[in-house]
Amino acid sequence: MSSKTGETRTESKHRAILEAATEAFLKSGYLGANMDEIAAISGVSKQTVYAHFGSKESLFVEIAGGMTDDASNAVRDAPLEIDRSEDITEYLLNYALRQLTVVLTPRITQLRRLVIGEVSRFPELARVLYERGPSRTMKALARLFEHLTEEGRLKADDPARAASAFNWLIMAEPMNRAMLLGDAALPTTEELLLHASEGVRIFLAAYGKK
Repeated sequence: MSSKTGETRTESKHRAILEAATEAFLKSGYLGANMDEIAAISGVSKQTVYAHFGSKESLFVEIAGGMTDDASNAVRDAPLEIDRSEDITEYLLNYALRQLTVVLTPRITQLRRLVIGEVSRFPELARVLYERGPSRTMKALARLFEHLTEEGRLKADDPARAASAFNWLIMAEPMNRAMLLGDAALPTTEELLLHASEGVRIFLAAYGKK
């Protein structure tokens, strides 16, 4: 066992393979990623890579799933609940900024492009990532909006529709720009703040308690 990290040798190899493969897939795409190169970078044999993951497909699926879960958990690192004394506008703005900051990182946008490019090869993976990413987020938002409506602080007769409206008011424009124009088009911090503020304003104009 490693005295520095507490990992076993097997766990250390597993992590090293994942890290090397993540960089290879994001840099070269699924077809361009080379298992020999992944093995060399991670400091193990090619046979060890296959012993841990079984196939290139399985390795790709684990990486894509893990990155999606990490991003989704980071967006929801604070419970989706709000105290009665807390200002809704401020809460939603902070949430929107956290979501934008996490999702609009080069590694996540690269992963999205990669999965979209391989959707015909991995249709089930794309569905699972949607469920573990955007769908999971919108379901959590719907529960929050339902609770706020019950308290009389929002007017969302259809919480799921309200959650979808909020999500795409916040995510659609900057995500489309990043996906189509590349990472150089990722918005600055100031641009994110202006965009999120306007999205929250429009959402509350439609769903805020009059």
